[in-house]
Amino acid sequence: MMMMMTESITPEMQTCIDACMDCHKMCMETMAYCMSKGGQYMDMGMMGMMRDCAEMCMMCTNMMMGGSEFMGRTCMLCAEMCDRCAMACEQMSDDRMMMDCAAACRRCAESCRSMQMMPA
Repeated sequence: MMMMMTESITPEMQTCIDACMDCHKMCMETMAYCMSKGGQYMDMGMMGMMRDCAEMCMMCTNMMMGGSEFMGRTCMLCAEMCDRCAMACEQMSDDRMMMDCAAACRRCAESCRSMQMMPA
């Protein structure tokens, strides 16, 4: 299903790609959930953070799949944005969906941080 433009997708990269795709999906679903709930869920800062995080995860996936030389720095920025998004979601700790989204963001951040240690 996925077209790999590089032959050298390491297991670490594949783990990171999966984490990014999962995080992207969770952020998109959680945004839709927030829109359906309304009220305090429509916090623009939080919604914006989820949108940015989803975009960054998609870009990060594309960079890794394409074997881009900017992959390392992209992963670093993605980790930072995922952490910020997780913190925003964790403010609503009584909501299962928000906490699931935060968990996906945390996993992605951790995976992206392990990528930047890899030699380019």
